[in-house]
Amino acid sequence: MSLGAAPNANGDEVSPLNGDSITTSAPPPVLTNPNAKAVHDVVNSEIGVATLLNRLKQSIASAKEFATFLKKRSTLEEEHSNGLKKLCRITAENIRRPEHRHGSFLQSYEEVTNIHERMSDNGAQFATSLHQMHEDLLEIALNIERGRKHWKTTGLTAEQRVADAEAAMRKSKAKYDSLAEDYDRAKTGDRQQSKKFGLKGPKSAQQHEEDLLRKLRAADEDYAAKVQAAQSQKAELLSKTRPDAVKALEDLIKECDSALTLQMQKFASFNEKLLLSNGLNVSPLKGNESGSQPRSLREAVYAIDNDKDLSNYISSFASKVPARSSEIRYEKNPVLNPPSHAPQPVAAPIQRQSDPQVSFGTRPQGPPPAVVTAQSPQQAQQMNQPFGQHSPPAVQQHERSFSQGPSMQQFGAMPGGGPPRGPGHGASYGSGSISASGPPQLSTLPFQNSQPPPQQNFQQPPQAAPAPTPYSQHPSTLHVVNLPPLKPVFGLSLEQLFERDGSAVPMVVYQCIQAVDLFGLEVEGIYRLSGTSSHVNKIKAMFDNDASKVDFRDPANFFHDVNSVAGLLKQFFRDLPDPLLTAEHYPGFIEAAKNEDDTVRRDSLHAIINSLPDPNYATLRALTLHLNRVQENSPVNRMNASNLAIVFGPTLMGANTGPNIQDAGWQVRVIDTILQNTYQIFDDD
Repeated sequence: MSLGAAPNANGDEVSPLNGDSITTSAPPPVLTNPNAKAVHDVVNSEIGVATLLNRLKQSIASAKEFATFLKKRSTLEEEHSNGLKKLCRITAENIRRPEHRHGSFLQSYEEVTNIHERMSDNGAQFATSLHQMHEDLLEIALNIERGRKHWKTTGLTAEQRVADAEAAMRKSKAKYDSLAEDYDRAKTGDRQQSKKFGLKGPKSAQQHEEDLLRKLRAADEDYAAKVQAAQSQKAELLSKTRPDAVKALEDLIKECDSALTLQMQKFASFNEKLLLSNGLNVSPLKGNESGSQPRSLREAVYAIDNDKDLSNYISSFASKVPARSSEIRYEKNPVLNPPSHAPQPVAAPIQRQSDPQVSFGTRPQGPPPAVVTAQSPQQAQQMNQPFGQHSPPAVQQHERSFSQGPSMQQFGAMPGGGPPRGPGHGASYGSGSISASGPPQLSTLPFQNSQPPPQQNFQQPPQAAPAPTPYSQHPSTLHVVNLPPLKPVFGLSLEQLFERDGSAVPMVVYQCIQAVDLFGLEVEGIYRLSGTSSHVNKIKAMFDNDASKVDFRDPANFFHDVNSVAGLLKQFFRDLPDPLLTAEHYPGFIEAAKNEDDTVRRDSLHAIINSLPDPNYATLRALTLHLNRVQENSPVNRMNASNLAIVFGPTLMGANTGPNIQDAGWQVRVIDTILQNTYQIFDDD
């Protein structure tokens, strides 16, 4: 229903301007404007034009304000776009200089700058569109303001003319009524004012009466003329001037409001287009076509191969390597020797079997193989020994201390193969020991040989390295991707692995913890940074083939990528059919985490942990002690208990999706409390 229209007796809409009927189909009841009658009464009254003028003034002010907003936003977007484009250009010029890295890093960095340049182009186009919208909206507002001024003059002037005519009519009527009263008194014989003085002397009563009658008739004619003029003005106002002004003002209001709404809709659409275009630049949609589609920002960054860049850079200097100098040896001058004896050459020192083949003072030819950072020769020698053997004293003094807490005691077998529980249990699985001063030993696994390794004599050369396992060769010779899953590990429950392998803690957990303990405790962001996807898949295939053949004491077996080992451990827990802390006990853990008292919360969690199944309890214990060693090195690796809890909360309690998403904060609090109270929860184990 249009503004100001009212239904007639038949239910049709009647225009307030000309009274014509507009036959329309009966609208649904929900579309009926409850204010239609009130609107009609207002716009057709004396205050109608003034009311619409005020409303039009509000529409014009709103349109101007939004136009100002568009102009300022356009300026900001243009400055941002120009600044981003300038930054990309300067960075692209600087990064190609010889003092910066080249190779895969340069290629990925150029893709990053290209993505940002496309985003700046999108921003520039967005700024241009906003500026055009500002000009269009401002032009419409100015045109409507000119129309408002015209109809303000026309409408209010017509209203004022009618008001003036009515005032003149009322004044003429007052004069007419006053003369009529005077004539009536003179006619009835009122003698008090019978003597009137004129220019020629006093008037008689008859002369006075005739004079009043003449004035009365003149006043009557004037009053009648004023009434007729007022009626004519008002009729013209009601039939033409006011309806025209009302309709024109309504049209201007609708035009201004529609223009403002349209520009706001365009603004919303352009914003969505800008964000969508930037999103597609950062992460393009993957179609069926291959080869021509650009890489996403994430793919470009993850394509950086640091090892390959380093190897290519060093190998580029292969032609500049100086010739190997002759062997350095001591030659005694013949002057110092007795003349009867010829000088004897000094024999080269005998090299021990365990010593490295290349001196640490010389540089090998060609690009060096990837090595673990900060690995000393003593650590390399220790790595070549069986994991259960003791190192010489000189090597032992450089071993890393993995825990500052009390050491854990050995525990014997438990009926059912289960691990110990809290203070009331004292025995555990296996025949070996696991101490807090080092990583889990392979000798603790049930399927390992329980004989103690032979002790080495420091004065004698060390024994030869053990025979390599099928996975102890260099990763470049492995084809682990095609290994068949003879004994799958991932996707099986802890109970199934326990029944099949006889170990409460799965072998994959032992090996990953061992690798991180040996090579990852001082790696910044361990468990937070993602490893290489291809490495994770290869290592996973090795465990699914036969976990007992995997040995992570040699970093070459996990491609010198300890972050991939950490990622594999998290993936194992994520792939469990039932989370490590079990879906059965999930509500209890969440309720316990909501306790504000630290001691009550710790004791509540301790009680629930003691009720976990044997494999879950043993695995949680090994993982918690390991993560405690990680957080003890947090000044170096930046992974304190809170950061580890954020990483492992959803992993150990269930994926952070579905009904558990609102419990994300409580999941993190559960793991954080366990890590903060490691030796209180597992004190007597």
